[in-house]
Amino acid sequence: MSARIERLVTSGTFSLDGGTWDVDNNVWIVGDDSEVIVIDPAHDAAAVAKAVDGRAVKMILLTHGHDDHVRAARETARLLDAPIRLHPDDRMLWDAVHEEAPDGQIADGDVFEVAGVELEAVHTPGHSPGSVSFVAPALDAVFTGDTLFQGGPGATGRSYSDFPTIVESIRTRLLTLPDETVVYTGHGDPTRIGDEAPHLQEWIDRGH
Repeated sequence: MSARIERLVTSGTFSLDGGTWDVDNNVWIVGDDSEVIVIDPAHDAAAVAKAVDGRAVKMILLTHGHDDHVRAARETARLLDAPIRLHPDDRMLWDAVHEEAPDGQIADGDVFEVAGVELEAVHTPGHSPGSVSFVAPALDAVFTGDTLFQGGPGATGRSYSDFPTIVESIRTRLLTLPDETVVYTGHGDPTRIGDEAPHLQEWIDRGH
C-alpha cells in the first residue's frame, strides 16, 4: 500500500501575549495502512487517535511550539505510544504549556521515514524561532505549519516572530521547491508552491 496524506481538522484555542482566539487546525497523517507519522496533533487527542485507527505511529512531529499545535501532544503521544519531536528553538513555547520535555529534537536536514517515503525537516524560522517544514518529494508535498499559507506568510505580529525572517525562510527554503509541490498548511486549505511564488514581492510590500 503506497503512502498517502490524510487530513483531520480539530478545533480549539490559541493563546499568546495575553490574548486567546478560536482556531481550527489541520492535523496531517502521513503513511499507509500499517504505519504513519502524525504532524501537529492539535486540540483533540482522542480524535487524532481515532483517525490513526490502530496503525503504528512512528513519530509525532511538531512544526512549531505554539500552544494550539502542542497542547494536546503529550496526551496524543500517550494514546498512540509515539515519541514527540520539536525544534529546540521553540522550547520556551513548549515549556509554557508542558512540564515534561519533548522526547527528541528536530534539526535542519533530519529525515524521517514512513511507509517507504521520506520527510526532510527544513528549518523555516520567522513565525517562531523553531518553525520547521517537512518536505516529502515522493508525495510532491511540503508541510509548512504556520510558515506559509494560501495567500502568504504566517502571522508575525506576536512574541518570538519576525517578518523579514519568515520571508527569507519562504524565499530560500520553500519557494525553491518544484512548482507542483502541494503546501499542506497548519490552518486552512492547501495551496501549491507555483501558486504562491509569484506573490513574494507583494507580501514584502504589504509587510504583513
